[in-house]
Amino acid sequence: MEQKSKKKFVVSNIVLLGLVSFFTDISTEMVYPILPMYLTSVMGASPAIIGLIEGVAESLASILKLFSGMIADKYNNKKQLAFTGYIASFFNKVIILLATSWTGVLAARIVDRFGKGIRTAPRDALVAESAENGGFGKAYGLHKAFDMMGASIGILLAFFLMVSSDESSFRNIFIISMIPALVGPLCVILVKGGKKQSVPKKLDFKWKSLDIRLKTFLIIIFIFTLGNSSNSFILLRAYNAGFSERKAILLYFVFNIVASVLSYPIGKLSDKIGRKYTLCVGYFLYAMVYLGIGLLSSKSAYWVLFALYGVYTALTAGGERALIAEIAPSHLKSSALGLHSAIVGIGLLPASLIAGFLWDAVGQAAPFVLGGCLALFASIAVFFVLNMKPAFSE
Repeated sequence: MEQKSKKKFVVSNIVLLGLVSFFTDISTEMVYPILPMYLTSVMGASPAIIGLIEGVAESLASILKLFSGMIADKYNNKKQLAFTGYIASFFNKVIILLATSWTGVLAARIVDRFGKGIRTAPRDALVAESAENGGFGKAYGLHKAFDMMGASIGILLAFFLMVSSDESSFRNIFIISMIPALVGPLCVILVKGGKKQSVPKKLDFKWKSLDIRLKTFLIIIFIFTLGNSSNSFILLRAYNAGFSERKAILLYFVFNIVASVLSYPIGKLSDKIGRKYTLCVGYFLYAMVYLGIGLLSSKSAYWVLFALYGVYTALTAGGERALIAEIAPSHLKSSALGLHSAIVGIGLLPASLIAGFLWDAVGQAAPFVLGGCLALFASIAVFFVLNMKPAFSE
């Protein structure tokens, strides 16, 4: 009876956390794919400005991802931190609606990424705590499936609501997106466990205490991230390849629906065959996608490339978290997951700035060629790192 109760708790927790991401991503992805168009067509911003907005917002939030993970481990207040982070998504939409220039949109993106910085590590730790028998790939795969399905629905809603490229269409989408942005945080309240403790436990989270494989993996991820610029550039590339605003949104839908459908089965597969194979194949696919987007102009090729981009996401998004949850010490999972998110986020500032500069100074293909080359490096390097024997640095 106790075993059945525990299993029910585990499954319901992961489903609830999945629903939180589901509703939040409906809201986020109603806005995200149209934001580059809004900035360029309504506010007159350049690709370099878009790179600045994305890079600054992501990197400022990245510092919080590490500290929120450490705070969650110290005080065991994962649920409270997750709620605070998710409610920020609602205020993001309010600020965008009120913004009169690109600086207002920058402020909105900072609030949104601030929330993501607070919630990501505690939420990921709650998922890890709910994983049955170490089935981290399955747990993170299920969560990612909910996440990407919400994103897919949000994109479709944006597609149908985007009747024109005038300001009123954009504003209607911003207003409607507030509804799921409020529903998501309410689901956090129903999550079991993660009760805050009054007496903080001693926390000894140091870089030198981490497994050498984990440290090397994180360094590789940072290098890879330098070529992994904002998806805004992929959408801009599609616009410039001849896709209309609405067709470009559908391309983004293909990416999200493929990732949603494949995340759970690939997560289960990674539990069986190991993260090494799924992650390395994922980075290799990313390289092919970015090189293809940079060097090809065929519209039919873009449909295939965006679908493959979804396969890459299914292979790596949950897999990276599952790998870290496996390798990190049990009492430091939130901190290690937060460190991973922080490293990725910090790398996004130079990545987006580099992409914007290369786009303006060299050409549209340049950022994608750079990203493809760095992804090839990551694919090969991760394979060798994960063949190393488990060992901890002194």
